[in-house]
Amino acid sequence: MLNLLLNTKKIRVLSLVFCLNLWFVQALGQKKVDSFGWGDGQKVLFLGNSITYAGQYVAMTESLFLSSHPKGKPEFINSGLPSETVSGLSEPNHADGKFPRPCLFDRLDNVLDKINPEVVFVCYGMNDGIYLPFDSVRFGAYKNGIIRLHKRLVDQGVKRIIWMTPPVHDDPQLRLNGHNNVLDRYAEWLIGFAKKQSWEIIDLHFPMRHYLEARIEKDAQFKLAEDGVHPGELGHWLMAKEIVQHLMPNYPIERTWDDNLHSKPKLRQLYALVFKRQTIMKDSWLTFTGHKRPGLSKGIPVQDASKVYTTIQYEIKTLGF
Repeated sequence: MLNLLLNTKKIRVLSLVFCLNLWFVQALGQKKVDSFGWGDGQKVLFLGNSITYAGQYVAMTESLFLSSHPKGKPEFINSGLPSETVSGLSEPNHADGKFPRPCLFDRLDNVLDKINPEVVFVCYGMNDGIYLPFDSVRFGAYKNGIIRLHKRLVDQGVKRIIWMTPPVHDDPQLRLNGHNNVLDRYAEWLIGFAKKQSWEIIDLHFPMRHYLEARIEKDAQFKLAEDGVHPGELGHWLMAKEIVQHLMPNYPIERTWDDNLHSKPKLRQLYALVFKRQTIMKDSWLTFTGHKRPGLSKGIPVQDASKVYTTIQYEIKTLGF
């Protein structure tokens, strides 16, 4: 009987120790993510296609970061390029035959060497299936591009790589039964592969899909993207929301972007300045690092853009951020 009591007590003690250790590990993990750990001058690079180039979700993310961490001043750099892929593929007669889709690897070395970022966000996939039915060869090209990109970022010495699944595709006629079926496969693979490799990943695709499904059920005419590809402000907010919740899980955010603008003093002014600054720097960096995509605005020299950056930074500081 005594041995039974001792063993029971021992089990309870071990269980308590296990629970405390589990809590401690979870707390450390939470602290690591929630602290966000980026200081003044650190460069945070966003790589992606036209959705990233549009820039709203990047500016929303930076604005909420600044409102939560007013003492931290990392430099968010948007280097999205319209039409771009990591697969190196391009559909026949792309852009009415004017130019093939640009491939990230044609400019990647220049981008990394000239910017030298500490943190890189990556969002590809939308263009990589080149808007054709699922094909294993095209799928393989996408997977190889992702793996190749990860190796290059690691070799560059990037401290933190954050993968993002492609946004949802809202086909004007087929809705979620069109190109989004391909993106479902791409997103599922990226999530699974990232977990196996212990990569950091944020799922944008399936939360956006679930949101769209719920809205269509109530209103069959509802759309996140009029052309199927490029989301409006709401779609960009859905993306930014997932990023912010991943990076700052304890930070209170509202259901919609408008709700955030109304509930957080000065956020509207802050966002306008951040978006303006990112747009100027985006075109400047794209011109400086070089690319093969015609039709984009030529940015001002990086030296001049840096002066504009400093001026806008001062305006942001006067708001209290």
